Amino acid sequence: MENLNNQRRLIDEVVYDNLPPFLKNLIQGYSGREKDIILLSTLIVLSSSIPNVYGNYSGEKIYPHLYLMIIAPPASGKGMMNVPRQLITKIHDKLKIDSLENRQECIKQSKKDRNVNSENCPDISILIVPANISTSELYSFLNSSKNGLIMIESEADTLSKMLNNDWSNYSDVMRKAWHHEDISLSRKLENEFVEVNNPKLAMLISGTPDQLAPLIKNQSNGLFSRFMMYNFEEIAEFKDVFDTSHNEQHKVFKESGNNWYELYGSLLNLEKEIEFQFSNEQKLVFKNQMIYIQKDIIEKHSMNFVPNVYRAGIIWFRIAMILTVIREMENLSQKELIEPVEEDFYSAFEIMKTILRHSQYTFDTMSEHGLSIQDEEFLDSLKSRFLTKNAITLGASMGIGERTVYDKLKQLQNKKIIKRIAKGKFRKL
Repeated sequence: MENLNNQRRLIDEVVYDNLPPFLKNLIQGYSGREKDIILLSTLIVLSSSIPNVYGNYSGEKIYPHLYLMIIAPPASGKGMMNVPRQLITKIHDKLKIDSLENRQECIKQSKKDRNVNSENCPDISILIVPANISTSELYSFLNSSKNGLIMIESEADTLSKMLNNDWSNYSDVMRKAWHHEDISLSRKLENEFVEVNNPKLAMLISGTPDQLAPLIKNQSNGLFSRFMMYNFEEIAEFKDVFDTSHNEQHKVFKESGNNWYELYGSLLNLEKEIEFQFSNEQKLVFKNQMIYIQKDIIEKHSMNFVPNVYRAGIIWFRIAMILTVIREMENLSQKELIEPVEEDFYSAFEIMKTILRHSQYTFDTMSEHGLSIQDEEFLDSLKSRFLTKNAITLGASMGIGERTVYDKLKQLQNKKIIKRIAKGKFRKL
């Protein structure tokens, strides 16, 4: 694997070349940042709707559910994350309508039969849960929706506001659900006790850089490392709002949602879960690559970022699981064990590397910690006043790519270690 600092910040085209046909059909017509956003958001949305498929990772049962946060300025096109929602709308509506009918029928029976207690009637089941929700409600939905939930929120500050309230601070639920840890809620005044075993939650969030800090106040609480981060700064070009091709792209998602609805139903009715695993050769590659990445991070970045590396392994595993389910979707319900083809194994690896690079950049931008060893060497080697081209030349001699040099200069400015005094000119503070 190449040095993490030289990773391009767009997902490599080889990934798109090797996607399963179902995903290729969804991605066509998109390019650049939009294509990355559509792919990543689609993976998150689908991760929430794959019942009865699991893998064993570090001795624990792991399901596909993933968290993604897209960080970009206003008018950058990050709102494209909402398009893949159409893939699971039909599933959400079916779960809600059926469970509501069952609940209403139970309540109706309780009025006729004294032996039926309305308090024991089943709660409503859904798939898509809003961020504007109380902790108690989230517990209730996690408990009634055994196959998992997804929270989709295009304004990160909506979630931040919830986490700042006593009645809706479910940050611990987000952290525990990522690993499917059992959670419980007890409130004496309301005489309430809810226990959720093996909770499953996916999250798809977007926001501006200013909205990130209030949501993740510090990286040490573990929430930061659970999120896949995708961070960019470009402003989207103004589009022809009368271009009907947009309608065609949305139509593709809606039609594909019908196919995914059928797969969801077939998996839901399985008597036995399907196990996902790597082949023995893939397990060896996985181990060696994760050891290399950890060593690279410790030497050239920061020990404080290592938790992200550990969870990057689970992210790689989960993405490979999702890609394999998609590729095998026509015959999936007939199988008990699935393994990724080489294309999906390495596509998941490439996506994970790109996401880790974005997380690394985001971490550095908001980090309150000191500089890495590499950053200190880079800074010490620059004169008190220097030009951008000097930094690029120095970076090349240290094996640091030009794009990463620009990232470092911006991060050093944000940390008030250097100051831009003119175009292409800096001085140390």
